[in-house]
Amino acid sequence: MTEKPVQGFAGLWNISFGFLGIQIGFALQNANMSRIFQTLGGSLDDLSYLWVAAPLTGLLVQPIIGHYSDRTWTRFGRRRPYFFAGALLAAIALFAMPEARVLWLAAVTLWVLDASINVSMEPFRAFVGDMLRKDQHTAGYALQTAFIGAGAVIGSIFPYLLSRAGVSGEALSGVPDTVRYSFWFGGAALLLTVLWTVGTVREYSPEQMAAFGERDEAALQPVRALATRSFGSSLAWIAAGVAVIVAVPELGLQKEVYLLGALLAAYGAASIAAIRLARGSNPGNALSAIVGDFAGMPLVMKRLALVQFFSWSALFIMWIFTTPVVAQYMYGSSDPTSAAYNAGGDWVGVMFAAYNAIAAVAALLVLPRLAARIGKVK
Repeated sequence: MTEKPVQGFAGLWNISFGFLGIQIGFALQNANMSRIFQTLGGSLDDLSYLWVAAPLTGLLVQPIIGHYSDRTWTRFGRRRPYFFAGALLAAIALFAMPEARVLWLAAVTLWVLDASINVSMEPFRAFVGDMLRKDQHTAGYALQTAFIGAGAVIGSIFPYLLSRAGVSGEALSGVPDTVRYSFWFGGAALLLTVLWTVGTVREYSPEQMAAFGERDEAALQPVRALATRSFGSSLAWIAAGVAVIVAVPELGLQKEVYLLGALLAAYGAASIAAIRLARGSNPGNALSAIVGDFAGMPLVMKRLALVQFFSWSALFIMWIFTTPVVAQYMYGSSDPTSAAYNAGGDWVGVMFAAYNAIAAVAALLVLPRLAARIGKVK
């Protein structure tokens, strides 16, 4: 078995540089979509419906892209076609978003933007493992984390910097210029940084990966395990989904909870189909592989998933409602076309930049020391 070549700093930089632009686009979305929706006539009660594209596209796109990018080998590489396609579509969506003049068009553009960002972002997470030898993984992921933090800070704070430079923050016709120019900057930054990675990194061929000892011999193991499962857990998922749907009117819950029930029931139905396919003549199908990976997830990953569930629940509440709350209670305006409201929106970007900067420093400096002190998870 041969070793992968050692990458210098330039190689480490090139592998993860695209993440800088991706995170700029992601941060612009998180900090500014609520005020875009409200500027176009969306009410505070509508925001959670309008934002549903973000978690739903991530839920659907991430496992699909993860599955296919692991199995895609073209003359352009394994991950790079996904980088390029996702970045191109995301850049188009970022340029188009501030030009939306009606609410439904902005909502559709958010679906395109979030799906496209996920198409580019998910293969980047595996790119470090593909390109670096194991003793360089820590350095590779550390640099990737630095780019994520830097991109989040730049994207979040950019509208505020434009307003300080004298760009108008009033939404006289559509979104304010501070937001419009920030999205255009984000689209250009996302596309150019990803193109840098696509153009400077040459991926290894399947033969080279096999020589490195990284041929995936265990790819069908989750599917084989899935084929031996009964339909009991699948029916339990469906029952849980139906129970949630029935409980919405009975308990007076918000209508958004219907979506949760539908997702639970849909996963149960998908798992039944996946088990049947795994038992059939085509066990290598995508649905069985994705459901098999999920069903066979190690206990540690299931614990982490629970933590992630509560973390992302809080993050989406923050992303959706921070701008209208800060604008109304700290800047005294609930009129999204006013300068005061948009000054509040710009300040929310500063707040988001601060939390992203602190999180990046903690991830780079605090968490490694904490992990070394506590030890590995058992």
